[in-house]
Amino acid sequence: MLVAFALCVPILLLLIFAEVGRAGWPALRQFGFDFLTSSTWDPVKGEFGAAPAIVGTILTSIIALVLATPLALGGAIFLSEFSPTWLRQPLSFFIDLLAAVPSVVYGLWGVFFLLPMMRTTLMPFLRDTLHLGATPFFSGPAYGPSVLAAGLILAIMVLPYIAAVSREVLMAVPRSQREAALALGATRWEAITGAVVPYAKTGIFGGIILGLGRALGETMAVTMLIGNRHELSASLFAPGYTMASLIANEFSEATTDIHLSALMAVGFVLFVLTLIVNAIARWLVWRVGGEVRA
Repeated sequence: MLVAFALCVPILLLLIFAEVGRAGWPALRQFGFDFLTSSTWDPVKGEFGAAPAIVGTILTSIIALVLATPLALGGAIFLSEFSPTWLRQPLSFFIDLLAAVPSVVYGLWGVFFLLPMMRTTLMPFLRDTLHLGATPFFSGPAYGPSVLAAGLILAIMVLPYIAAVSREVLMAVPRSQREAALALGATRWEAITGAVVPYAKTGIFGGIILGLGRALGETMAVTMLIGNRHELSASLFAPGYTMASLIANEFSEATTDIHLSALMAVGFVLFVLTLIVNAIARWLVWRVGGEVRA
């Protein structure tokens, strides 16, 4: 019985892989490699290219990791090394609680708070005060819905995943590592940065990759904040698209077989990308766990 339950997960993954791949194969066969490199998405003419959605997915995920990783790692170090015992559990609970908030709630918060704040404060600050408007990454009008807005909301959403994994990995580091560094004359902070964090770096990196997998597949919050424009732009202020938001917006409107197949092909690319990222993360976390046990 236990063996049957254990086999259910890989069988289910194979079934999803096969069905989504079968449904997307007509589009992949018709457009070939151009499906991944073209920016044309015209359901009327039956021409489809997913490059803007792929680039938007990767770009928003990178923004999320760049913003969330330092905060998550700092929080994990505080909870594992500096926090008093009476504060550790409540604070860990509230950080983990961020992962339980539905994505549509994040999206609503982003629409009614984050976007107005970005239009009136953040974007003018980056463009005018820091004089970044001349650079291609911060050029153009401050619409509000943008790749940057989607990246910010994703940073909040992936932070608890990275923080939770990093905290557990840091707490699993043997006490002898800390004591050896302190015995050699290192300060407490030097022991953490020179002995504890390097020892746990593989697991921390696994947590970051796990957060990346979460960011790649996010749908509702990103759809509500990214602007949903199918074009490539260097500016982070410009609206964009992700693979998940593309499927969410157009799946119910697909009236032709090739349009539906193109959306399924986008889903297939997203599934494969997310599966690879999560597999790498799980392997890295398992590896650091084996090193600690050894």
